[in-house]
Amino acid sequence: MDKNEKVSVVLKALDSKKAQDIKTLMISEMTTMTECFIIATGISTPHVRTLSDEVEDRMTQAGEEPLHIEGYSSANWIVLDYSDVVVHIFSKESREFYKLERLWNKETAKEIADDE
Repeated sequence: MDKNEKVSVVLKALDSKKAQDIKTLMISEMTTMTECFIIATGISTPHVRTLSDEVEDRMTQAGEEPLHIEGYSSANWIVLDYSDVVVHIFSKESREFYKLERLWNKETAKEIADDE
């Protein structure tokens, strides 16, 4: 399954369970670790886990297993690693605290590089 197909499956899974503030960041020009981050927010701990479960179930049905899952027990920030697509599912508080979109924003990365 190519990156675009993975992104489509993940986005449909998140949307089907009412994830909030879904963002897709194409970061392949900024790092070699992955090509795409998908970021979403759940409204409660059970909702964060439900979103993660739905992504994992739909990706498994599509023939893709995660290389790694991190954070499921606390459900503040769950990461599902599908190699070229990494899914980040946050609680609202954790998303506001970590501001992952800002960290991986091209302009922010350029600003950090310019300051060094």
